[in-house]
Amino acid sequence: MGSRSEGSGAEASGQAPASSPPPSPGSTREAALALLVRHGEATAAALAKSLGVSVQVMRRHLRSLEEEGLVASCTASDGPGRPTNRWHLTDRGQDQFPDGSEAFALGLLASIAQNLPADTLSLLLAQQGSQQARLYRRQVGDGCLQERLERLVDLRRREGYVAECSPHPDGQSWVIQEFHCSVMRIAEQFPCVCDQELRLIRETFPDCQVERVQWRLEKGHSCGFRLQPSQPG
Repeated sequence: MGSRSEGSGAEASGQAPASSPPPSPGSTREAALALLVRHGEATAAALAKSLGVSVQVMRRHLRSLEEEGLVASCTASDGPGRPTNRWHLTDRGQDQFPDGSEAFALGLLASIAQNLPADTLSLLLAQQGSQQARLYRRQVGDGCLQERLERLVDLRRREGYVAECSPHPDGQSWVIQEFHCSVMRIAEQFPCVCDQELRLIRETFPDCQVERVQWRLEKGHSCGFRLQPSQPG
C-alpha cells in the first residue's frame, strides 16, 4: 500500500469527527475547538472534512490556535506510512468552555476541608448530590430510559457540560459521555466530587445499574457512565 497522508487513516478507522454543516468563516476556529473537546483529538484532515473547508485552511487555523496556546499536536502512527499529526486541546483550550463559579467553589471546599472533620466534606457532597438527583428526576420525568437520558443530557449541556448519550454495543445498556466537565478544575483538587457525580447518576436513575466506565482524572478525554436497566424481580 502507498504511504498515508495526514488524516487518511483516521477516517477509515472511524476516528474522524462526524460530518456537520459547514460553518461560516468566522466560526471555524470555535467549531474546531468544539470538535476537539468532543473527540479528544483529530487530524487536520478530519477536522477539515467535518467543517467543509480545505486542509490548508484548517492547518492555518490550527497553527493560529497553537500560537495562542489553545491547541497542541503530537505525532502518531496509524500503520505503515508517514506518521500523522493529531491535534488536541491544551488546558488553556479547555478553559474556553464554561467552568461555572469555580473560584468561589474551590475556596469554599478548601475552607470546609481545613476547618471541619475529614468526612464532613463527603457528607455535604452526598447531601447536595441527593438534592440534585431529586431535581433531575422531576425534570427528566417519565418515559423509557432513552427518553430520560436524552433529557438529562440536555440539562447537563445547559450547565456547561459537553455531553451525549448513546447505546452500548451490547444492545442492552446506554452510555453517558461527558467530554467537558463544568467542575473539572474543582475535581482535580477534590476528586471526591467525582464520587458525588457517580452517586448523582445512580440516584437519578434508581431503576438502573450504573457504573463508571471512564474517568478523565485517570486517563482519556471524557468521563463515562454505563447504565443498564435493573432486572425485574
